[in-house]
Amino acid sequence: MKTKELVHAAILLAVGTVLHLIPGIVNGVKPDFLLACMFVIIMLTPNFKMALTVGVVAGVLAAITTSFPGGQIPNILDKVISGMFVLALAKTLSISGRNRSLSIATKALIFFLGTLCSGAIFLGSALFLVGLPGGAGFGAMFVAIVLPTSIANIIFGTIVDRIVATYKSKVVA
Repeated sequence: MKTKELVHAAILLAVGTVLHLIPGIVNGVKPDFLLACMFVIIMLTPNFKMALTVGVVAGVLAAITTSFPGGQIPNILDKVISGMFVLALAKTLSISGRNRSLSIATKALIFFLGTLCSGAIFLGSALFLVGLPGGAGFGAMFVAIVLPTSIANIIFGTIVDRIVATYKSKVVA
């Protein structure tokens, strides 16, 4: 990994972590904008080492800042697994499989599917390890939190991606 890639990743993870501090909306659960930042990093540098590193770091940062009771391990699990999922999606959906630039629509799809994957893994592992808060069911939490967050991450992720693309186009390589 190049130093410039690591710096970009660190900045985006810092932004995502600050946004992860938003107070919980439903039973301590909140939208996870750290995911969108993580997905931008993976699409920017689509390789296994970066995806794994960013997944682990984002998971630890989310675990430290979570307001979900017992959400530390589920946060780490969901970030690592969804990071690998997004890497596979980005590589599979890239034009001709040559890691060319992904279209905005393709990136939006990746933000949506990656967030759905992350939410399902988080809720499933939380249900198994510590239970869901307030006795809520998996389906209810998925519909109330994961689906709206997936839609929000399309919007937020696209905005962050456009900012990063504008920045990269103005900076000499």
